[in-house]
Amino acid sequence: MKALTRFFLLPLASLLMAGLLWTCSDDFLEVAPRGSLDENVLSSEAGIEGALLGAYSQLGGRGNYFSGASNWANGSIQGGEANKGTNDGDFTEINELVRYQLQSTSRIPSDRWIGIFDGITRANSALKLLSLSDDVQLTEADRARIEGEARFLRGHYYFQLKISYNQAPFLTPELSVEEQQMVVSSEDIWDEIEADFRFGYENLPETLAEAGRANKWAAGAYLGKTLLYQEKWGEARTVLNDVVTNGKTTNGQSYGLLDNYADAFNAEFDNSKESVFAVQAAANSGTTNVANPDMVLNFPHNNGPGNCCGFFQPSFDLANSFRTSDGLPLLDNSYNSEENRLVTDFGVAANDAFTPDDGPVDPRLDHSVGRRGIPYLGFGPHPGVAYVRDQPYGGPYTPKKFVYYADQEGSLSDGTSWTKGYGSMNYNIIRFADVLLMLAEAEIESDNLDAGRDLINQVRERAALSSSMIMNDDGTPAANYEIANYDSFADKAEALSALYMERKLELSGEGHRFFDLVRWGVAKSELDRIIANEQMFLPIAYSGASFTTPQDLYYPIPQGQIDLQGSDVLPQNPGY
Repeated sequence: MKALTRFFLLPLASLLMAGLLWTCSDDFLEVAPRGSLDENVLSSEAGIEGALLGAYSQLGGRGNYFSGASNWANGSIQGGEANKGTNDGDFTEINELVRYQLQSTSRIPSDRWIGIFDGITRANSALKLLSLSDDVQLTEADRARIEGEARFLRGHYYFQLKISYNQAPFLTPELSVEEQQMVVSSEDIWDEIEADFRFGYENLPETLAEAGRANKWAAGAYLGKTLLYQEKWGEARTVLNDVVTNGKTTNGQSYGLLDNYADAFNAEFDNSKESVFAVQAAANSGTTNVANPDMVLNFPHNNGPGNCCGFFQPSFDLANSFRTSDGLPLLDNSYNSEENRLVTDFGVAANDAFTPDDGPVDPRLDHSVGRRGIPYLGFGPHPGVAYVRDQPYGGPYTPKKFVYYADQEGSLSDGTSWTKGYGSMNYNIIRFADVLLMLAEAEIESDNLDAGRDLINQVRERAALSSSMIMNDDGTPAANYEIANYDSFADKAEALSALYMERKLELSGEGHRFFDLVRWGVAKSELDRIIANEQMFLPIAYSGASFTTPQDLYYPIPQGQIDLQGSDVLPQNPGY
């Protein structure tokens, strides 16, 4: 038996040695993933369209709360329009935004970077598959459309990176994975972003069969916005004027303002004539993944619609900004003074009597901010503290935009998950009022003050019409609504001041404010003023808050990404 054993052991040992020698080669690692499709299979029309839809699906930031296009935290909380809300111990990472205390290891910059690059990868995948496709499979028109949509989406994601981090490596589909890892981050990516939107503007059709896709005019609006950020006033004016004059929705309806301001945030009016480009959402489809997850935390706490979670409470500064005098906003920022600031129920118990402010206000206040005693989306008068989790921490207000109406619960809101706050309302990345105000800015910066004033007044006239939409049960106006047009501007400085304020009032809570303040060069002065005001009422929420330049103008590059790529490829932003 011993000899027999040795006979079998010797060949076995030889086989083991041979196996060890064979494993010294890494060829065995080159195995195609099981369950995956080859690029040549995916480069069919169906495969390319699937990849393109995947790029669209990342617009809402599926998977985390900080990479979605709404920018409710990145743009509105950072811009002083809203407090974190809820209480100090809930989702503490957002406290760093409120207090401007982000670090390179913070969650928010990391999640945002990863989520946005996920969108870029998906857009580039569609472009790569398109380059591999057979010309027989796609018409020339389809090829131009698909490339236009994919480049539009890549432009959107890079635009978000640029305004958030000021730098990024610009990746293209022809680069290998190894080559992409060596692309050095750069601040000079406006040209690439502009080129992507310009391609869409010049190649996308004006109308499309499906709502939610980017058409020529959506690309033109985003191109105009990109030019505006670069202070290319004349070019921006030309493109934006084309969009305003000739632009159409994907179904061919000419752009315009809805009669009622609040309808721009009402799911019943999704993809309306005011919607230039929007993140699509739906409720009760069998999965909340296609609802509006970006806003799911931002409903009144407990007793109100959504049953959760009390985040994103409008700031005192924002609410006070809607104070008017002779129908016009207080451009000198005196709205926060004791004489002018709104009367609120801050510190007033739910069972104590309270009379809402009776001073003159812009009607957009009560389409945008939930406040005690004012009708709240069909749920009755806003009850004040009963809708607020921790009033001394978050203040007296609750969000109103992107919250569903009482008669929409269960139909245009989805209650199949942990909260009823999964709404079906779209988020407009660009809506027509925004385009009008961007064009007004380009006109004013080009010294066409009257043209700029007319565009601002067009937005204000719609706001005036909307005052009749906020009524008490007895048919009386819910507040003292007073709004008027500008007759003239004394000079360019006054015109710009009016424009800056109009963007604040019209676009509040829509994620634009912080990025506007940065590009206008007034972030430091504005945010210092707002911090000082909020600290008087919310000392815990704003404890240690301080805005430092240039550090707080942009997010830090996530340290985890620098560790992977190296600081020579991803240099850190100043101050971190």
